[in-house]
Amino acid sequence: MPRPVRDLLQQRLTEVRGRIEAAARRSGRAGGEITIVAVTKSVTAATAACLPELGLFDLGENRPQELWKKAAAIPQARWHLIGHLQRNKIERTVPRVALIHSVDSLRLLVALDEFGRRTQPVPILLQFNCSRESSKQGFPPEEADILAEQLPHYPGLNILGLMTMAAWQSNPQDTRPVFAELRQLRERLRQRTGLSLPHLSMGMSHDFEVAVEEGATMVRLGSVLFAGLEATSAES
Repeated sequence: MPRPVRDLLQQRLTEVRGRIEAAARRSGRAGGEITIVAVTKSVTAATAACLPELGLFDLGENRPQELWKKAAAIPQARWHLIGHLQRNKIERTVPRVALIHSVDSLRLLVALDEFGRRTQPVPILLQFNCSRESSKQGFPPEEADILAEQLPHYPGLNILGLMTMAAWQSNPQDTRPVFAELRQLRERLRQRTGLSLPHLSMGMSHDFEVAVEEGATMVRLGSVLFAGLEATSAES
């Protein structure tokens, strides 16, 4: 990888970590409590491979097929699936990932549970559509109590928390109610199920500081790290 690309990526990582640290302090937490999941869908495996060299091992992909390819090329990374998972791709995807962020339906829950019973419990997050956009997938927040009754019946799952995506807003502060609702949903599910649900995956490049202030433990960052890097590589 050309040195300018690596140096620019290091600079951006340093800046992002500083912004996360500041946002965490504003919410009475430490920056070390928040995991950056670098979303590599816009860059090649060669560019993504710089991240573990820079100390960032958590990488995310939207599409299972792309995750399979990059996981084979960068086995030292911890891979996160952050996009929709079709049930016919479970067999190839689960062994390659550290965490599935996007479990968005009862049908997928059941299929993953069946796989986990045959192998080992599958680490997942439950995706909620807190923005209530028809274009987004996820459980409706209004169904949280019904879902809570189901969760103890899935021994093939290791349910580690919740995930959501906010609608894009010109003012990132306008995303705050979405993130606050996910945090509140976690508290309700904790009380109803007894699960610890340690993780809240929320916040992307445009709004991650607000998400951290509202309790995010994982932020999914793509453009704030990678914008223009492929062009820089081509010019080098």
